[in-house]
Order: sequence, then structure tokens, then C-alpha cells
Amino acid sequence: MARQDQNPKPVSRSTSEQRTQHAETWSSGARYASEAFGAFLLVLGGVGTAVLASSFPDDGNALGVGFLGVALAFGLSLMGGIYAVGHISGGHFNPAVTVGAAVAGRTEWRHVPGYVVAQIVGGVGGAAVVAGVVADGPAGAFAAARESGFASNGWGELSPGGFGLGAVLLIEVVLTAVFVGVILSVTAKKEYAALAPLAIGLTLTLIHLVSIPVSNTSVNPARSIAAAVFAGPDALGQVWAFVVAPLVGAVVAGVAHRALRRAA
Repeated sequence: MARQDQNPKPVSRSTSEQRTQHAETWSSGARYASEAFGAFLLVLGGVGTAVLASSFPDDGNALGVGFLGVALAFGLSLMGGIYAVGHISGGHFNPAVTVGAAVAGRTEWRHVPGYVVAQIVGGVGGAAVVAGVVADGPAGAFAAARESGFASNGWGELSPGGFGLGAVLLIEVVLTAVFVGVILSVTAKKEYAALAPLAIGLTLTLIHLVSIPVSNTSVNPARSIAAAVFAGPDALGQVWAFVVAPLVGAVVAGVAHRALRRAA
């Protein structure tokens, strides 16, 4: 019988989900790469659908997927990413989810900066691919995509329905709190593990159906930053709201989740 190592090498485990799935075998680099990939896929699928297919080739064409198609694209992209690499990083792909999980005690704060940077880099990479495709499209396609907002978030003239800042902040805070709360709940029990990505993806789809007309739906600062980079100065000037509001909602969800667990 082989002699067992009496002094095994210490391991790093950042989330309860990772501990359950033995993700201590994954390095920090692997976790950050997984978060970058997930954010890349989410933006490529969601923003790509919004820019390239939501009204293809114009508003009168029945082949356009519309709001429902965009909502499904975001939900399906998130679901696929979680199934693909969620066992490595926990499948956040969203700074708000990472912060909410940290507040809830489900992710160590020391990992938050690496996750957030990876998510933003991955999201911008996904938007860059969409921009590259549009740039090689019909004449004027890239200018038209920027003129239409490049699926960025906003209020006032940049809101699809012309909603004001107050409405946008309110819906982003509330829906992010709901989204992060659902994630924290469905990932808290082993018996939900197989269905958790499905529940999370469908929740994101529902959130988009509610809020696309109001804010074009963020609930994810990485997604908002990625789209704003290619949308231009107007979108960049408003992107702060889609960093602050989702983070506030995430903190609310994290505090509530922790309080309810203690009460139980």
C-alpha cells in the first residue's frame, strides 16, 4: 500500500458550491478564467442577439427575435455558462452576484477583485466580437449599431421606453436583489444542483422581459460596461447607474440571505 502524504498541500476553496464540488483542486487562475469565459459567453449571446438579431434586418421583418428573443438569449447564455464552468468558479459571471455572495458569506472577499476584473475583461471581449462582426457587415452597420445604443443600458433618451433615472434605479435595484436572492437560494442545497442553472437562467429571462423597456436590463455591471464601451460617450456617461444599482441590490440580497439563514 502506498504511503499517504502526512502533510498534504493546503488548498483554496472560495465558495460553498466549490467546496461541495471539490473545486479546491482548481487554481485561482482557473476560476478567474472560468469567470471571464462565462461573462464572455453571456455578453456574446445576449448583447450579440440584441445587436444582430433583435430586429433583423429592420423593425418590419418577422425574422427579428424582439424582446422575447433577447431575454431568452441572455437566459440561455447564462445557463450554458453555468453548466459549462460553474463547477470551477461557482458560475457568477457578474460582479453583483460575486458581491452578493460575499456579503452572504458564500464567497471569500479576497477573491472578489479577481472575479470582478475577470468578468469585466470577459464581457468586453464578448462585446468586441460582436463589434467586429458588425464592423464587417453592410455599409454603415457599425454606425447604425452605435446610434441605436449597441444594446447598452440607459435612462431618458437611452431608455427603450423613455423611462427616467428614478424608475431605472428602482427596477435595477429590485430586480438585482431578486436575481441574486434566487441564486443564493437555489445553490444552497445539494438536491437543487442539477436544476440550479436552469432556474437561474429562466429567472434572468424573466427579469429581461420585465425591464428591457425600462433600462434595457442590466442587473450586471460587467454586461453594462462591455456594451457601453462600444456604444459611445452617451452610454459611458450613464453606465455608473448600472454599476451602483446592481451592487446595491446585491448587497440587499446578501444581507437578507444571511439574516434568514441565522433566523432558521
